[in-house]
Amino acid sequence: MSIIQYREALRDALAEEMRQDDRILLMGEEVAEYQGAYKVSQGLLEEFGAKRVIDTPIAELGFAGIAVGAAMNGLRPIVEFMTFNFAVLALDQVINHAAKMLTMSGGQFSVPVVFRGPSGSAGQLGATHSQTFESWYANAPGLKVISPSNPHDAKGLLKSAIRDDDPVIFMESEMMYGDKGEVPDEEYLLPIGKAAVKREGNDVTLVGFNKMMKVVHEAADELAKDGIGAEVIDLMTIRPLDYETIIRSIKKTNRLVVVEESWPLGAIASEIAYKVQQEAFDYLDAPVRRITGADVPMSYAGNLVEAFLPSTKKVIQAVKNVMYVA
Repeated sequence: MSIIQYREALRDALAEEMRQDDRILLMGEEVAEYQGAYKVSQGLLEEFGAKRVIDTPIAELGFAGIAVGAAMNGLRPIVEFMTFNFAVLALDQVINHAAKMLTMSGGQFSVPVVFRGPSGSAGQLGATHSQTFESWYANAPGLKVISPSNPHDAKGLLKSAIRDDDPVIFMESEMMYGDKGEVPDEEYLLPIGKAAVKREGNDVTLVGFNKMMKVVHEAADELAKDGIGAEVIDLMTIRPLDYETIIRSIKKTNRLVVVEESWPLGAIASEIAYKVQQEAFDYLDAPVRRITGADVPMSYAGNLVEAFLPSTKKVIQAVKNVMYVA
């Protein structure tokens, strides 16, 4: 077991898969000569050459389209978006072509492509660089959406995403690339579509994903000091959602708080709340609570960034509310 950074776990996943399958290529802005904007692709150009590690122009729609066409013709591209904020420009190719091609072609063309890069806020970067997009992509049938929170899960899920025959959206975070964690030295894969119970508890279920898991874990630690046992679930995959693991936990704890960075309208938390009331209403001892980003564009000012984002304090307050101890 090695302790490595999140970016290193992603790089190792890329390298291992590229060594096993010469149809796999990586393309995106600055992935080759500069070795990645966040150094995820460091060393890959040297090992695999310029035909498999390809620098692209600043033209997300264009190189996303090239990747879709390459995937339809037998290759297995991995596209790095410098940020998913920029990938808004590529939505036509991702949503109207990659996601729909298998259905529109009557099963004749699969699109085994991975679109990966950072999503969400990363400090004081302003409104156009601070958006969280999991719920957008999860609303498109034909896509799989993955959003891991730590190096171990990131590596195992990225390897699975690369091997998957469907288009996969793989969401990372600028603020996690330097995070360290234990990663097995031997090869392993993690299943797409399976959440993980990261901490057992009996009093309340806390659900999150991506870097919001830091907030969730901090809240669980603080709640434990007050004798409140929180069960912590990391979704890891956003589409398909693992409702079963969440509902099983609700039947034990009878309370649910969902933590998500994105805007509240049409959020993943909203979908989870709907499913829980449909499948486990009689087990709830309190209304489902959700902690999301504010329903405004992200500001630049530091105090407004703090006000926008979910926090440990907000989660603790929500838990105490559903436990009627606030």
